[in-house]
Amino acid sequence: MSPVRDDFRRSQLAIGALFFALGFQYATWVSRVPALKARLDLGEARIGLLLMTCGIGAAVSFPLVAVLMRRLGSRRLAVLSALALGVILLALSVVPDYPATLLVLFCDGVAVGCLNVAMNAQGAALEARYGRTTMSRLHATFSAGSLLAALLASGVNAFTGTLAVHFGPAALLLVAIVVAARPALLADGPQEGAAGEGTAGDGTAERERKTRRGFALPTVATLWMGLAMVSGTVTEGAMNDWSALYLKDVVNAGAGLAPLGIAVVSVMMVCARIFADGWRTRFGDGRIVRTGSLLAGLGLALALLVGGVVPTLLGFACVGLGVAAVTPCVYVAAARRGPDALSLVAAMGTVGLLAGPAVIGFIAGATSLVWGMAAVAASAALVSLCATRITWPAAREEAPASASADTRLAPEAT
Repeated sequence: MSPVRDDFRRSQLAIGALFFALGFQYATWVSRVPALKARLDLGEARIGLLLMTCGIGAAVSFPLVAVLMRRLGSRRLAVLSALALGVILLALSVVPDYPATLLVLFCDGVAVGCLNVAMNAQGAALEARYGRTTMSRLHATFSAGSLLAALLASGVNAFTGTLAVHFGPAALLLVAIVVAARPALLADGPQEGAAGEGTAGDGTAERERKTRRGFALPTVATLWMGLAMVSGTVTEGAMNDWSALYLKDVVNAGAGLAPLGIAVVSVMMVCARIFADGWRTRFGDGRIVRTGSLLAGLGLALALLVGGVVPTLLGFACVGLGVAAVTPCVYVAAARRGPDALSLVAAMGTVGLLAGPAVIGFIAGATSLVWGMAAVAASAALVSLCATRITWPAAREEAPASASADTRLAPEAT
């Protein structure tokens, strides 16, 4: 194996560790919400506010993240925010009351926002530096981290309900992962986060570069990316929150079959992300996003029209398969325009995850859950429309092992 390929693999594993760490930390504390509820004697409404507070922290972190990305760079920001997430786990194990828990989870949301932007900037820079696709696999490691955290929580909870016994070792594991990954993370350079920006052809990249020391107003291109991210995350979030209820209440699936909705979407998404980088290399990001989101929208719409357990599960599978590569590809496109664009797009994605399921609930309450799920299908189709307005990296052959480490991606012709 050549030195260049060795360097790529080391950095890929290190950046993947960041994605893994974020999924692991989030699933660790979410899996113990019942324990927090019991210890603090909370009602359902207060638990809902706790979960919302974390999301609000991530959503409003955009201006801070943009500043920190410029001042610290993605490498240092990723390490510091990941370490902060470990400290937050320890704090959650000892918080004395509800207000303190709200504050800790708000800080958790801010740290999540920082790490989300920094690790995606690292992933985009890795693709640009080596001319190879990897972002989808990196996003798949987030799911792997969540899975390990869920299994660990189940095992610990079988022996003790004490949060400190669980969160303490989890925090140490998180810190160990970050410390081990740090040496192989990409050093920040003048081109990071802006690969290919000079080829956008519309002058927006140059304007963003000139405003690097200040706050850059989002360009039209960035807003299209943000709308695509919102629509994609609305689709993901709504499927996770509403698929089981749709199967139970509308399709009349049995109690044992209803949870399969989430399982089908999740499994298809993880599998698709494992293979999506190869598809991106062959077909290009733009075609993958346009085709995949259209598949998700049409597949779900047909399932709603036909009805029945099997057609519904097939429609849900289309959603998982179709939207799997949307967020990785949009992150790459946003990172090419700099840290401000990436921060804004990430924040808009968080808003989609937060607001999407609630909006679907409002629609379902005013009409029916069928119309609510139809809105999910429309949201997926909207991604395809947005994708026609975004400049994507072109399809390319995988860089050979001897390729220069300074290879940059060429934009797709529009």
